[in-house]
Amino acid sequence: MNKTLIYFMCLVSAMGGLLFGYDWVVIGGAKPFYEAYFGIAGDPGMQGLAMSIALVGCLVGAMTCGMLADKIGRKKLLAVSALIFLLSAYATGAVDDFTAFIVARCFGGVGIGLASGLSPMYIAEVAPADKRGKLVSLNQLTIVIGILAAQVANMMIAEPVEAGAGPASIAQTWNGQEGWRWMFWGAAFPAAAFLLLTLFIPESPRWLMLKGRTSAASAILERIGGKHYAEVESRSISEAVDRDRDNGKQESLFSPRFRRVLVLGLVIAVFQQWCGTNVIFNYAQEIFTSAGYELGDLFFQIVVTGITNLIFTFVAIYTVDRLGRRTLMLIGAGGLGAIYLILGACYSAHVTGVAMVALVVLAIACYAMSLGPVTWVLLSEIFPDKIRAVAMATCTFALWVGSTTLTFSFPYLNTFLGADFTFWIYSAICISAFVYFVRRCPETKGRSLEKLQRELTGE
Repeated sequence: MNKTLIYFMCLVSAMGGLLFGYDWVVIGGAKPFYEAYFGIAGDPGMQGLAMSIALVGCLVGAMTCGMLADKIGRKKLLAVSALIFLLSAYATGAVDDFTAFIVARCFGGVGIGLASGLSPMYIAEVAPADKRGKLVSLNQLTIVIGILAAQVANMMIAEPVEAGAGPASIAQTWNGQEGWRWMFWGAAFPAAAFLLLTLFIPESPRWLMLKGRTSAASAILERIGGKHYAEVESRSISEAVDRDRDNGKQESLFSPRFRRVLVLGLVIAVFQQWCGTNVIFNYAQEIFTSAGYELGDLFFQIVVTGITNLIFTFVAIYTVDRLGRRTLMLIGAGGLGAIYLILGACYSAHVTGVAMVALVVLAIACYAMSLGPVTWVLLSEIFPDKIRAVAMATCTFALWVGSTTLTFSFPYLNTFLGADFTFWIYSAICISAFVYFVRRCPETKGRSLEKLQRELTGE
């Protein structure tokens, strides 16, 4: 195996995940400052809109990802997503009007929606079967690195905030006038590097096979693993393409043949968001304030969660091809269900301080070693070649619908039900998912994509 080429292709593609993570979380640190600048600090509706509008763009990006990936190819679409990240990073920090801010954030969300489904898809299609879990998990690792980079950048850019400072006084500070802009501009530098590096990676050989470009696909496979590897993979992919052709060109993702695997993919995708962990990143201010911390302490606590997220993502990369995908999904769903139950009880009892931070960190650790990376691994594996792009797009679309509802609903749940009942709701969702995964989630480690296709579609 040409490990240098394999890791280069996977890491370049995974840069979409890095920008996804940065753009997704940077708004959490900028939140107290742009809210003060635009005068929306006391308006839950506008706060929710600012936090969730990128998700509308995510839905657009996810909805069009499959069609575009099949039409123009995986490589070209990765370059398009990089360009969108670059333009939106500049625009979000440059605006002076709240409406323009919303439009720029929505445009950036399109890049997130494209990259979130496309990066793991490309990696799964070029990675050898025995290393696929680890390599697809690199995408989650770069997401986590992007999250931590945004958290560290926010902490370094923001000047100290006086205890008890209100929105009006914050709006007059450097943070309220310029600091939040530089937080968003930070994404422009990796976006430019991503755009440049996409020029040097090859196209997905499976996409080339689907387009009838067998010679080009075989040449890339030979570069990846040598002549024998190219012959075996080419034959396996070709047989799968011929079998799909025999099953009829009109067969769609929603046909009975694919119903079981589609439902599984949709549940996995939506649950990754509805498990509730992402509100910790997006609404860190509210969560840590409820735990008794001042705004001045906020950035340090956020960075602690980011470091935890990074460390335990390495645990996932080490275990995903050893323990398997199913085991890690069960650990994640069951573990978060128990942690949220305790966290809700602590909020109900008005517990504050280090104990609350420890529970939040434990929840992030559980998510980072399981649901965070394994969701993308499973989604990139379970669908046949013929429908992989559109199926990934459909599931990614569902994931962002779940994320939109989660993000937009949290301020209302937290305001009207309190943090305790909010986390109890998330606990009930996690326990329900645990039961579903026990019954329905298969083990996919070590199997070729074509073998999984035969098993999961009942061929």
